[in-house]
Amino acid sequence: MTEKKDNEALDVAYVARLARLELADHEIRDFQGQLEDIVGYVRKIQELDVSGVEPTAHPAPVVNVFREDVVGPSLKREDVLNNAPLHDEDQFLVPKIVE
Repeated sequence: MTEKKDNEALDVAYVARLARLELADHEIRDFQGQLEDIVGYVRKIQELDVSGVEPTAHPAPVVNVFREDVVGPSLKREDVLNNAPLHDEDQFLVPKIVE
């Protein structure tokens, strides 16, 4: 298998071989236009001057908001266990899952 160079156009058959996908001829034709559109959009974005833009992972600032950890009212253990399908003393019983 030959390596593609950055300046060569990508073709769907090549990408499909890399991904080990078997595509019919009509699928290759359909996807070729889509792939060219995607690569065209990426090239257009690369033309933008982003020299003054700081790299970021999110478009808006992400801040964790923590509340004070305070004990509050909760349900009674007996009421919760009475609503469980199966329980043994103070524990929920669940089906054993083994894969």
